[in-house]
Amino acid sequence: QVQLVESGGGLVQAGGSLRLSCVASGLTFSRSAMGWFRQAPGKEREFVAAGTSAYADSVKGRFTISRDNAKNTVYLQMNSLSPEDTAVYYCAARSDTLYYTAPGKYSYWGQGTQVTVSS
Repeated sequence: QVQLVESGGGLVQAGGSLRLSCVASGLTFSRSAMGWFRQAPGKEREFVAAGTSAYADSVKGRFTISRDNAKNTVYLQMNSLSPEDTAVYYCAARSDTLYYTAPGKYSYWGQGTQVTVSS
């Protein structure tokens, strides 16, 4: 059974930073494409980052995705946060190495972690 568990969310002031983590189990992590998505209240889930260098335009230059295959963990370093980044952030996985920006392409999802940025 595949499980993805996110952590690291919280409340931060505008301009601050957070690092999200997602620990995966039940899959061959080194051969799994990983992505980060977010969903703000009343909005659809949107792509944030995936693979090693794919980013949404809204976060490019501020967010960095990385992974540690030895720890089965993917990270999202978020800098220069703004209130517009407030959302529930989700980790997602596929059972192959192809990463996509569409949420529907991912088979596995974590429970999400709340990120709130105050102005």
